[in-house]
Amino acid sequence: MPRVLVVGESWFTYTVHQKGFDAFHTSEYTEGGGAFLDALRSRGHDVTYVPSHEIPTRLPLAADGFDAYDVVVISDVGANSFQLPRETFTRSVPSPDRSELVRGFVERGGGVLMIGGYLTFSGIDARARWGRSPLAAALPVTILDRDDRVELPAGALPEVVGEHAVVRGLERSWPALLGLNEVTARPEASLLAECAGHPLLVVGGHGAGRSAAFTSDVAPHWAPPPFLDWKGYPELWDRLVRWLAGEEL
Repeated sequence: MPRVLVVGESWFTYTVHQKGFDAFHTSEYTEGGGAFLDALRSRGHDVTYVPSHEIPTRLPLAADGFDAYDVVVISDVGANSFQLPRETFTRSVPSPDRSELVRGFVERGGGVLMIGGYLTFSGIDARARWGRSPLAAALPVTILDRDDRVELPAGALPEVVGEHAVVRGLERSWPALLGLNEVTARPEASLLAECAGHPLLVVGGHGAGRSAAFTSDVAPHWAPPPFLDWKGYPELWDRLVRWLAGEEL
C-alpha cells in the first residue's frame, strides 16, 4: 500500500477568560485530522503524521528525503511553515525551501494532495500564501491572491461532475459541507466534484507525478460530523491516495 506523509491539521489555542474584575488564561493543543488518518489506516495505508509545529524538525531537508513516501498530503497549514524554519527566521541562516522540495518530489513521480482550510491555498486574510510558493506550479488549481474562503454556514451538497476512477461508484451527492477555499481548476486538470458551484475536487499531473486539490476540510468546522461519518469518506480518500501514488484503479 502507498506510504503517505500527512502534514498539518494541528493547532494551539490560547484563551482569555474574563469574569468581572478578574481574568485568567488557558491553553490547549488540538489535532484535528483524526478521522482522515483513521480512514487511511483502516484501508491499510502506511501513514506518517507530522503536526504543524513539528514541520521544522521532521520534514526532510534534502530532495531525496521525500522519496521515502509515495504521497504527501498538506492540510490546513500555511506555506510559511515550510519556508521559514527557526534558523532562517530568527538567525538568518539559509535553509532549503521545503515547498520547493515537495514540488521536486512530484516532478520525479510522487503525488501531492492539498486539503482546504483556513491556512491552505490562500486562506484567511491570504495568510496561507501557497499561491506564492514553488509548490503552486505542481497543483492542479490556480490559487487566488486574496482571502479565498467561501463560507457556507447553511451547508451545501457536493456534487460529482466528472468521470474518473477516483469517484466512480461513489454517490453523486455527498453530505453537506460548511465552506471551502475558492480556486480555479487549471485547463489541463480534471474537475471531479463541485460544491456551491466551486471546484471541490480537482486532479491533474505535474512532471512525472500526480497532484490533487480538495478545497474543503477533512475535519470540523467545514467538514461537519455527517460528512465524517459518511460511508464514502474512507472510500474517497483511499481511492484518491492510491491514484496519486500511481495506481490504476
